[in-house]
Amino acid sequence: MADETRTDLLTPALATRHAATFDRTPRDTGRQGIHWCLNTPEEPSETLGPDGHPARSDHPGLPRRMWASSELTFHAPIAVGAQVHRTTRIVDSKEKSGKSGRLLFVTAAHEITANGALAVRERQAIVYREPSPADAPPPPPAPMVEPCDWDWTRTVTPTEPLLFRYSALTFNSHRIHYDRPYAMTVEGYPGLVVHGPLMASLLLDLADRELGPDALASFAFRGVSPAFAGRPLRLLGKRDGADVRLVIADADGRTVMTANATTR
Repeated sequence: MADETRTDLLTPALATRHAATFDRTPRDTGRQGIHWCLNTPEEPSETLGPDGHPARSDHPGLPRRMWASSELTFHAPIAVGAQVHRTTRIVDSKEKSGKSGRLLFVTAAHEITANGALAVRERQAIVYREPSPADAPPPPPAPMVEPCDWDWTRTVTPTEPLLFRYSALTFNSHRIHYDRPYAMTVEGYPGLVVHGPLMASLLLDLADRELGPDALASFAFRGVSPAFAGRPLRLLGKRDGADVRLVIADADGRTVMTANATTR
């Protein structure tokens, strides 16, 4: 697959809307994670598939899509007003079989520059899978968060307006994030699903609140289990020198997302 390139502009309006989504202002927060709101998909509405994602012909029979994990290196902040260029390359693609059927693991490498200077490198893992049958058993419960003397803790309830705002910021039309009947009756979830990068952004925001703007040099996250609108999430963090450990837990204490970061 040839490299895909896109160019965008970080406008003051986008920076303000991104900060407001996390109850911040551009003056009191950094912008790590804002690159997910830039160079977004631009396919016409008529090309969208039944799930709201752009229809694809290269993964036949695997319509379900999940952003599983990312590894990021932050080289420099993206300034408001910067021209932001992203180059994407598919670096790996492997098909496997699991309990839910066929799975396709795709790894994409993104390089983001701002006004010509390297800003972010990201290695993103995406999983494509078959639709779950109506009588499919529920997945096993996620593991409990290990006991730890956390330095940081914050509770956030991802509301439906929060999911809507993040979908709008990222031009994400995946119906599991805003169409409750579709999410429950077609894809079998108990409610609206919280975006993986939204949860990752909540962890980046937690680090920003505790360490100051744009303090991380690297950040890697992995989704463990889905989270749903209206259900509280506990954001947890612990710093050990330059290393930071981050976790999201649900109300029962089960792991939703894990992350590791380093400070500058």
